Amino acid sequence: MKQYVIDELQSGDSEKIVEYVKHHFSATGLDQVYWVILPDDLLSDTQKAHRECRPFYVAVELMDTSVKCELLVRSKKRLGCDCICYADRQQRNWVIDQMDLMIDDLGIQT
Repeated sequence: MKQYVIDELQSGDSEKIVEYVKHHFSATGLDQVYWVILPDDLLSDTQKAHRECRPFYVAVELMDTSVKCELLVRSKKRLGCDCICYADRQQRNWVIDQMDLMIDDLGIQT
């Protein structure tokens, strides 16, 4: 699995991240796993054409000393479809930027 990982976080940093994620990302119903919804303007042509598969998201998993963000773009409505694929360069950069923005907003030193 391709992922963007921020690790070696302090316990106080992890608590800040949990609060941030709860307010800025979508809950999944799974403990410590959240969805970052991709904006429509970042969708590939295939994803744009698959309106029935929207919204598309990447999963973020919070752990004690790290945050893992998958780079697999998933659909909330289907498990297997050709619109589900690894993030392209633009999507990947946007996801990484979102994670870095979170770290910057929280004043966490990495």
